[in-house]
Parts: sequence; structure tokens; C-alpha cells
Amino acid sequence: MPLVTVKELLDKAEAGGYAVGAFNCNNMEIVQAIVAAAEAEKAPVIIQASQGAIKYAGLDYIVGLVNIAAKNSKIPVALHLDHGTSFDQVIKCIREGFTSVMIDGSKYPLEENIALTKKVVEIARAVGVSTEAELGKIGGTEDDITVLEKEAMMTDPEEAKFFVEQTGVDSLAVAIGTAHGQYKFDPELDFDRLAKIKSLVNIPIVLHGSSGVPDKDIEKAISLGVRKVNIDTNIREAFVKGVRDVINKDAKEIDPRKILGPAREAMTAIVREKIRIFGSSGKA
Repeated sequence: MPLVTVKELLDKAEAGGYAVGAFNCNNMEIVQAIVAAAEAEKAPVIIQASQGAIKYAGLDYIVGLVNIAAKNSKIPVALHLDHGTSFDQVIKCIREGFTSVMIDGSKYPLEENIALTKKVVEIARAVGVSTEAELGKIGGTEDDITVLEKEAMMTDPEEAKFFVEQTGVDSLAVAIGTAHGQYKFDPELDFDRLAKIKSLVNIPIVLHGSSGVPDKDIEKAISLGVRKVNIDTNIREAFVKGVRDVINKDAKEIDPRKILGPAREAMTAIVREKIRIFGSSGKA
């Protein structure tokens, strides 16, 4: 199947009251695990690449891997740029074949974030690519981007309304208490804030930093309008545990296939679990 846009997937999720999983990839095994899980669950899926993934694997490798995976699968797959930090990089990803891009101007004052997002939306829409932006600052570290706890900032619902009206963006990532990376404690999500944002904006809401959030909280967030849930850390944890288990069992093992194969299976299992929690099983 050819790649689809995130907008197409989230519009259906909005109508059906579920969320679509957006899973970060860094290499072939991760891409294979994500698609195998989505196929097994008959679910739509978003594969996304962050700054670090693009730097590590190369833009053409990421695009090539995801295109091959999508072409050989029977489920809808979107390729999304996660946390695009500059206009140039977003354009480069669109040119290479990404079907969706996130421009993250959350570090800028509101007016600058609006201006940058507007510019990206205009170009992306002209070529049929969907867009995501962020308002508020999500704490924690993702690859090269670190937001300290004291700098993290919850999304203001009225600002969100203004931002969406001004930019025409397709989906909005909000800060309601989640963080990138591993949590030391269970996060406390501000559901009232989420409900207020959703009542003021008529586009799908995106939840970043969802790996360590308890299942019941994810389900509640989805019931309040979250339609895209980002998962990265849980996949890394499964990958590393899979590799460690093999090495711990046999320190002399030197066949990469025997080391990475079980890691791929472990990642497939966690992605399947998440897809079921998001309610997107059987929605392909």
C-alpha cells in the first residue's frame, strides 16, 4: 500500500473515537516490528522519525525502509517527521517523501510560533502533506532536544484556540503533564485542561511523551479527544532488553540476526499492546 497522510488516519480516528499510535523508528528492525504489529492488529499506524533518527540512519534510509514496509503491507502507514525544528528540514523531509510533518516552534514566543507554523502549513498543504504543531513545552529529553522541568509549560486553552485559528494546522501537540524519556514517577495529567482545549479547538490532539503514562490515563486522554499517541521510550526499552537477554544467555553469540531477531519480536509485542490500548485494532 502506498503511504497515506496522518490527517487521513486522524480524521477517521476522530470519527471513531480512538487514537492512532505514532511509533519512532531508528533502524530496520524497529520499522519491521512496528509494521508487523500493526498488521497483526489490523490497525493503521504512523511511523515517525526524530532529529536523532535522521542523523543516525540518514533521511534516505528512513524513507526507503518505511516505503518498503508500507508497500508490502495491507494496512495504512503514514511517515511523519517528529519535532521538526527548522523550516529547511521540514521542506527537505517533504521533498524526500514524508506524508506528514511536525514543526515544533514551541520554544518561540506565540507570535513567532504562529508565523513559522503558518509558513509550513501553507507549503505542506499545497503538496498534500499533513501538519502538526506544538503549543506549550513538553519536558524531558528526546534525542538532541532537552526541556528542563522548570521550563516545561502547560498549554493555555485560549492560546490553543487562537493558534489553531491563525495557523490552520491539522493537529496540535499539547503539554498537559507528560514528558519525553523515562519517568521517575507516574505523571499527573491535567485532564481538565485537555477537555478545555478540546472544547475550543476542532482538530485532533496529539499526546507526546506517552511511554510511561499508565494505560488508564491514556484511555482517559483518548476519551477526551487525543487522536495520536507518541511512543518511543517503550520501544527502546523492549529493544535493549531483547538484546541483553540474548547476550546474558550466551556471551559468545556473534550472529547479529540471533541478537536482533528476539529484540524485534519484543518490540512487536509492545507495539501490539499499545495499539490495543489506543483502540485502533481492527480499524485498518
